[in-house]
Amino acid sequence: MQHDWLMPDWPAPATVRALCTTRSGGVSTGPYESLNLGDHVGDAPAAVQANRRLLQQALGVRPVFLQQIHGRQVATLDAQTPDGTPADGCMTHSPGVACTIMVADCLPVLFTNRKGSAVAAAHAGWRGLAGEGGRGVLESTIESFRALAHTDTGDGAAEIIAWLGPCIGPEQFEVGPEVKAAFEVHDPPAAACFRPRAGGKWLADLAGLARRRLQALGITSIHGNDGSAPWCTVSDPSRFFSHRRDAVALGGSGRLAACIWLV
Repeated sequence: MQHDWLMPDWPAPATVRALCTTRSGGVSTGPYESLNLGDHVGDAPAAVQANRRLLQQALGVRPVFLQQIHGRQVATLDAQTPDGTPADGCMTHSPGVACTIMVADCLPVLFTNRKGSAVAAAHAGWRGLAGEGGRGVLESTIESFRALAHTDTGDGAAEIIAWLGPCIGPEQFEVGPEVKAAFEVHDPPAAACFRPRAGGKWLADLAGLARRRLQALGITSIHGNDGSAPWCTVSDPSRFFSHRRDAVALGGSGRLAACIWLV
């Protein structure tokens, strides 16, 4: 493990392991320096494969890399699940594979239950988070996860523990009015997660919006990203990749990975 990788501070049971990588520990160069794990961002394929091998060695299990499509499809992983499976959420109760979400400004969300019998992960950009009809990737992931983990209805959500990883922060995430409207149409109090900017733009609190969605699902044990500066991918170029910061200015951006698995 690299010294600056993020290790969740949350009450997960002993059967669960989780982490989020940083830029440190890989072989990529240029705007992808150094542990870029995305194979779709313009980095040298050999470097990406070397970085993925390094991550697998650090985890001790195989990370399954999804083809993330900013939707709400959820995949159930096992030893045979191939990389490139199209989904923005994933879950497993099988040891030996890690639910893995790649990000470079979007929000990774990791889940387990208090029994430690299953784990899940979700990729929450604003489109996937807003979803359609008030149902986005977090709702889909939690519904599928509860079925997999045999968590009963009623107070079952209280058995789920969530961790929010780094993402673009509320001082950097400038959006148009259509983004604000996508959340407010089904949750008017979500307006509290937006602050006005000049020219009709808004600053959005992506982690805050995710917390609202999780709380509405009955999840109360929510840890990690609180919207403060240390969690902002844009504001810390030495530690985090950021598509918004680097894609135009530097010609590309790598991808971090948030991983959760069972032992």
